[in-house]
Amino acid sequence: MFPAFKEQIAIGELQLNFLLDGQDTNDTLVMFEMLVPPNAKVPAPHFHTDVDETLYVMEGTLTQLYGAETRELKTGEKSFIQRGIVHGFTNTGSETARILCALSPASIGPAYFREIADVINAGGPPDMQRVLGIMRRYGLEAVKP
Repeated sequence: MFPAFKEQIAIGELQLNFLLDGQDTNDTLVMFEMLVPPNAKVPAPHFHTDVDETLYVMEGTLTQLYGAETRELKTGEKSFIQRGIVHGFTNTGSETARILCALSPASIGPAYFREIADVINAGGPPDMQRVLGIMRRYGLEAVKP
């Protein structure tokens, strides 16, 4: 049985199901399940200025950009992404990937993802300048692949 989620946020085809946010952890951790369908549009390569990220693949396969290398993460595998490391991901497999994500500290939480969802889900091509502005306010920097 899956736990009840505090909040669910859809960003395009991505589904984020929050388990913990900063209110639960004294602003030390955000934890969510992320569902990534095959060929879903995913965040551009980026890095976090002040947040570390940990991924654990619960189902499926995720192709991850990590620094200058590309890794394939399969069910049961994990990745720790220290702040400042360029990263991104895609799902080139045939099934939805289910990922447990933890961000520490909790400065990139539901509020960030809600703001991004508002832009991405507005219909039509997203306003990338707005997306980049939101990212910067939360300590994310997009980079060219």
